[in-house]
Amino acid sequence: PRTGHVAGYWASDGEIDLEPWRQRLPAGCSYCLPVLGKGFRLHFAPWRPGDALVENRFGIPEPDVPASALLPAEAMTLMVLPVVGFGPQGQRLGMGGGWYDRNLAFRRDRPAPPWLVGAAFELQRIDTLRAEPWDVPLDAACTEAASHDFHSRHRPPSSETTPAE
Repeated sequence: PRTGHVAGYWASDGEIDLEPWRQRLPAGCSYCLPVLGKGFRLHFAPWRPGDALVENRFGIPEPDVPASALLPAEAMTLMVLPVVGFGPQGQRLGMGGGWYDRNLAFRRDRPAPPWLVGAAFELQRIDTLRAEPWDVPLDAACTEAASHDFHSRHRPPSSETTPAE
């Protein structure tokens, strides 16, 4: 996107580092990082290099901001999600906590935004991956070898769900 809130993540455990991508975002985009809340609540906060960070309960840095600065997932235009594995219909295998699926449940019943894109290595592509009823599929996955577009595979086409250039 050219404008709006764009969520990434702080890479850990071998996840793809999004910093080179973040540096190339258009000036109209506000880069956000996830902030863990109580009861599996996931919020997002704008962040730029030099802004204060604090480690969450998993030791992952997140913006150190007041609650009033936190944004819900619905406020994001695009979200880049970490991936352990991804399937041919946009199924996403994460670390197993269900944080993203719980907080993106609204995307099971409505089109983007936010657009959901997995950042993965091609070797994380799994030919057969069963989707659970609570899973929220990706719209795309980007690897070092290819961009995989799942948008048309799990949602009916309409003018409201066409990705912006």
